[in-house]
Amino acid sequence: MDAPKSEPNEKSGKSDIAITPDLLREAREIALNQGRSWLAVLAERMGRPRREFVEALSRATRFSSVDSATLMNFSPAFDILSFAECMRRECLVVKTQEGIPALIFADPFRKENLRWAQENLTPPYLRFLADRDDIAAYLSLQEEYLRAIDSSLGREDVVLVNEEGVETISLERISEDENPIVKLVSSILYDALKLQASDIHLKCDASGMVIKYRLDGILVQMGAAPGRDKAEQVISRIKVLSDLDIAERRIPQDGRFKVRIKDAEVDFRVSIMPSIFGEDAVLRLLDRRSLAEKGKVLRLTDLGLDEEAIALFRRLTRHPYGMILVTGPTGSGKTTTLYAAINEVNTGRDNIVTIEDPVEYQLPGVLQIPVNERKGLSFARGLRSILRHDPDKIMVGEIRDQETAQIAVQAALTGHLVFTTVHANNVFDVLGRFLHMGVDPYSFTSALIGLWAQRLVRVNCPECSAAFVPEPALLAESGLSFEETEGFNFRKGKGCGHCRGTGYKGRKAVAEFLVLNDRLREMIASRRSVIELKEEAKKSGAKTLRESALKLVMSGETSLQEINRVTFTA
Repeated sequence: MDAPKSEPNEKSGKSDIAITPDLLREAREIALNQGRSWLAVLAERMGRPRREFVEALSRATRFSSVDSATLMNFSPAFDILSFAECMRRECLVVKTQEGIPALIFADPFRKENLRWAQENLTPPYLRFLADRDDIAAYLSLQEEYLRAIDSSLGREDVVLVNEEGVETISLERISEDENPIVKLVSSILYDALKLQASDIHLKCDASGMVIKYRLDGILVQMGAAPGRDKAEQVISRIKVLSDLDIAERRIPQDGRFKVRIKDAEVDFRVSIMPSIFGEDAVLRLLDRRSLAEKGKVLRLTDLGLDEEAIALFRRLTRHPYGMILVTGPTGSGKTTTLYAAINEVNTGRDNIVTIEDPVEYQLPGVLQIPVNERKGLSFARGLRSILRHDPDKIMVGEIRDQETAQIAVQAALTGHLVFTTVHANNVFDVLGRFLHMGVDPYSFTSALIGLWAQRLVRVNCPECSAAFVPEPALLAESGLSFEETEGFNFRKGKGCGHCRGTGYKGRKAVAEFLVLNDRLREMIASRRSVIELKEEAKKSGAKTLRESALKLVMSGETSLQEINRVTFTA
């Protein structure tokens, strides 16, 4: 089919629908004040059907528009702009019958797409407007895109495992499946694995479902499934995989299923939550392949920590007994840090036992016990049994209650080295958590040898990061002065294809640590104030999360904006 002429559309009967400069200014001000998309605000203010709005936008911006039927006749050019990038940018590159590339986009105010076209498409090329839902529908119907993805997973079969049986999914099976909902869900899972996402968010709204992946700790919209019926069917498919009740839509449900690939398993932990538009789903990926694919045993040096922090943690792990507490929010890498520490102390001469929910990675030579609440195997019950199994070193995946805390403390006092995690904001909040659980403060301080808090910060993209001078307002927001930042190598990513336009690629851990001495133990046991504890910790050489993060800014590895997002300025 011939490409539409690159001229503004002027259809009869629609000339009265116009986007005026005043309306554009009003929409822009509202979008800036409310932190919303300019296009979404403009469509809301217009209050017209989608197709009429696209045509009015075409006339106002002088970009030609294409409808859904025309769009379906184009061939995708995923070799120019990958499928994942199309989903992220909400645009696509197609080829006309004449072989001319064309950029089709929904938001003419999103300058990064037009800038990308200027930098990556060789003239002549075309530019067309299309409805956002039409672009999403076009992408969801592409069967060949799976073969166009440069997949790190290869063409091995993917196996979805639940209690009712096993279903095999491969690239060929996805493209051949006749059920569009099964195909869509399988593609969502496959792409999340390829992009190394940590979570999948399926959010329902008035028009259907929005698909987001958490990449490097940040939610990125990857596409949409228009239509409320389709959204309900996608959630039902997730429920079937997770062995949940598909008829129950009024209360939250939790479940899990597995994907097996390359002889390794990826756990999907599923949370279904009712909303005003139906149900939302969040799937957390626990990828056990990541250690095996390193081709080596995970070590503390693989986490990106500075040498001082690594040396300190190693010194703590050489203690014959005691408790090492690692804290941080969900997704901050606590378990990975403990695995790295266990690998370093695993010489084969000690009996190392872990109890986890779930077992995320398999550690050679280590007895790993998964928690099973349905069968009555809790952290507390499992930990009691572990103590009868002649352990030398124990890892408790998470301390959630008083009983588990008390048993862990007793284990540390009776000659075992105990590694464990607790959810808290910093090392001083951990102390309060244990004391509020009712644990005896003298036993707790006697058992505790070190506290470790960590966060993951995104590092600047090596392809597009460049030097920049921070504005005075940014320095003030960061609690810094020009004198304090003398010698800093400020850098920030501009955004490119390598980093998906974010300016960041990969993450590193930053840590805050506190090694207990007799003075600190006495102060904790006597319940001294946090201010006094912080002053004493500073005297003993303790480093804060903020100080560790600023080191990365100083060396140009991350940006000031990123550490402000992750750590407190005070």
